[in-house]
Amino acid sequence: MCNNLSHGKGVTMRIIFSRKGFDTSAGGGPSPIVGGKPVSLPIPASTASETSYGDLGMGEHVAKASRGKLAPRDLCHHDPMFLENGTCVFGQHSAAQTHLEGQGVCEGDVFVFFGLFAEEDTGEAHHRIFGYLKVDEIIRLADGTPPDLFEIKHPHALKMHSRNDVIWRGEGRTANLASSALRLTLPGGPPSLWLRPDWLKRGGLSYHDREDRWMRGAAGQKRLRSVARGQEFVADIGRRKAPREWLERVISEINRS
Repeated sequence: MCNNLSHGKGVTMRIIFSRKGFDTSAGGGPSPIVGGKPVSLPIPASTASETSYGDLGMGEHVAKASRGKLAPRDLCHHDPMFLENGTCVFGQHSAAQTHLEGQGVCEGDVFVFFGLFAEEDTGEAHHRIFGYLKVDEIIRLADGTPPDLFEIKHPHALKMHSRNDVIWRGEGRTANLASSALRLTLPGGPPSLWLRPDWLKRGGLSYHDREDRWMRGAAGQKRLRSVARGQEFVADIGRRKAPREWLERVISEINRS
């Protein structure tokens, strides 16, 4: 349940690290970086969809990333959906949605979407941030689906995925550049080993409470071994200034031309 009553005053907020797109289990491999731009490939459709990879101009990329297992005609789960008007429409349900509700995620909170990508020159697989969503509206689909969600063929509008199916909507965009500032994985490390920001500490990110996940490297370098499974990792940053400044830099980098 959304329990933050002070968002309007900017008193407290949450940053949600939201894993999306292709990986070695969902799709078969990392999403590509094409001409210096990260292209997050949606996972194959497992429920209702009217959108193919070819419709999104991703047919060639998905065939290569999946090693021929998927073709341009195959349907995909196009979500999160980033629209030309600078908004993002994102659906969540079942256990992942229950987790968001349990963490008190509300209007005013920010999703930072990340996924597995391959470096353009070396093919090195790594995690990187590719987009964001500032939550302005929470739509519970059990109460009815707005017509505009049908018009854009959002998969959660075409068919409810579970009883707690929810649409999160607000300002959102994807990165124009595969900037090193948006890379999470430690240089040279396995994808799950992140170079974490100074403000992110043990106890401050859901699903990551285990002590051995939080490490220090050379010269006090802060590291985090992220969990192998899971979609939504919530950092309740409260009133702290440092994580807000970090988030502002990330959004600015995403919006950089």
